[in-house]
Amino acid sequence: MKKIYVLDTNVLLHDPNALFNFLEHDVIVPAIVLEEIDSKKRNADEIGRNARYVSRLLDGFREKGKLQEGISLENGGRLKVELNHLSFFKMKNTFAEITNDNRILAVALNYKLEEEEKSSPKSVVLVSKDTLVRIKADVLGIKAEDYLSDRIEKTTDYTGYNTLNIHPSIIDEFYTFRNITIDHLKFKHKLNPHEFVILKDELGTSKSALLKVDDQVKKLDALYLSNDPIWGIAARNVQQRMVLELLLNDDIPLVTITGRAGTGKTLLALASGLLKVEDENKYKKLLIARPVVPMGKDLGYLPGEKEEKLRPWMQPIYDNLEFLFNTKKSGDLDKILAGLGSIQVEALTYIRGRSIPNQFIIIDEAQNLSKHEVKTILSRVGEGSKIVLMGDPEQIDHPYLDASSNGLTHVVERFKNEAVSGHITLKKGERSHLAQLATDLL
Repeated sequence: MKKIYVLDTNVLLHDPNALFNFLEHDVIVPAIVLEEIDSKKRNADEIGRNARYVSRLLDGFREKGKLQEGISLENGGRLKVELNHLSFFKMKNTFAEITNDNRILAVALNYKLEEEEKSSPKSVVLVSKDTLVRIKADVLGIKAEDYLSDRIEKTTDYTGYNTLNIHPSIIDEFYTFRNITIDHLKFKHKLNPHEFVILKDELGTSKSALLKVDDQVKKLDALYLSNDPIWGIAARNVQQRMVLELLLNDDIPLVTITGRAGTGKTLLALASGLLKVEDENKYKKLLIARPVVPMGKDLGYLPGEKEEKLRPWMQPIYDNLEFLFNTKKSGDLDKILAGLGSIQVEALTYIRGRSIPNQFIIIDEAQNLSKHEVKTILSRVGEGSKIVLMGDPEQIDHPYLDASSNGLTHVVERFKNEAVSGHITLKKGERSHLAQLATDLL
């Protein structure tokens, strides 16, 4: 049976193509939603871009008929801009204040009451990414849902590595030949390119081996790298060893790293980038960027030039660089960076429209990027470049993203089967014992 979906503004600002994702059902856009979209269309960020895109879509729909009367969509559904359901009579004893949210709720409530009077009523659903709007809808007896169409469907929580208990003779065979075919191990599930496998003795001894799947997913090879320090940084656990293997492999242009704060994501990526750029001259420049949340937010309220405006947002990067360069005094790092000229720290605001060839690119806090933003960034990567996306999907500051809908999670899931990428989830904190306890307990 057909349903009636009433859309909140934040759904369209999050995904402007949401209008097409409700199949054969009726889609209602309250008039106040148009007002809110209009107020956002001049923004220079992702929300502004989406507002302009929705505006163009709705303008194009006018050619099909009058929006206030409803038009047919190609997927069999029907779109209508609702002008009349503004009565607050049924809400005055619950939410009397005339706010934009309450106007949207009033539209949904009045549709629900109208349908209940019909012999074959349609179910009315309010779709909103605002948890409080959904709670208020529930109070009014309106069915409410989050917008879920953009969430990535995880087949597993992919970590980039597996542990396999096996007979010790096979571990001995690996150490003799330095590789082993995947068919020989008879995994119960499919492996991915550049995935790591830890072999452990099923008899309980300490015998073990660490291997990596080749890009053809036919055999497991020994790690290419030793555990020697990189710019004074050595792996402190097996997952960090895996990360360095991916970061320093020039044949893997895309690396994704997830993990909680303190697991070493930024430090390992910076150390690897410095080695590749300054010591090996594999890349011309080390470009480090992180989103100013939300991406593209106007920085004009901060005093000074661009570098001074960015400094508070980029300070975590500078803290790690100070550690790697072992600077003692304030201002020493700025002198070093000015002298080198090959290290650039930017906000993602300034990456749009660029082509970035032959560079080692690090994108920190990538969990605060939407799917469109991360697509925009990856499409900037030029020939001969390597890009590292890292962040904690459980620590998101963006108002419309969560652990399942953010750009970093999207890239991990979409690229896990591709030979051009590798992924590792770091789980053990190495910042300090106190930091690890805080992460676990708080």
